Amino acid sequence: MNGEAGDFSNAQERANQLEERLIDFAVRIIKLSERLPSSPTGKHLAAQIMRSGTSPAPNYGEARGAESYSDFVHKLGVVLKELNETFIWLRIIHKSGLLKPELMDGIIQENAELCKLITASSTTAKSKLKSVKKRS
Repeated sequence: MNGEAGDFSNAQERANQLEERLIDFAVRIIKLSERLPSSPTGKHLAAQIMRSGTSPAPNYGEARGAESYSDFVHKLGVVLKELNETFIWLRIIHKSGLLKPELMDGIIQENAELCKLITASSTTAKSKLKSVKKRS
């Protein structure tokens, strides 16, 4: 196996692992939202976090099927935007005291780590996009 095929295989495996983490994160968001109270506030927060917190996984799937580097970069940006929004909703829920702090800490940390991974992927993709544009 030559180096390029190995690099592609490694990249695919990392992408698969990231996608799986995003899916697991979405499941955690679903479970968290179900624990919120059925008060007007709880329902509002549940709806907001369900929307933003479950969208990164399918949006990452869309990015993986992008038609170009430019499209990939754009779609990764959408994933990051949704993760950032989710981070804010998680902090609001945490600070409101609607859920026990121990339910919040791990998911907030995972959100932060996913943001870092998507940011790194986006930076790499933007670099590749620049080099592709320079060659054409």
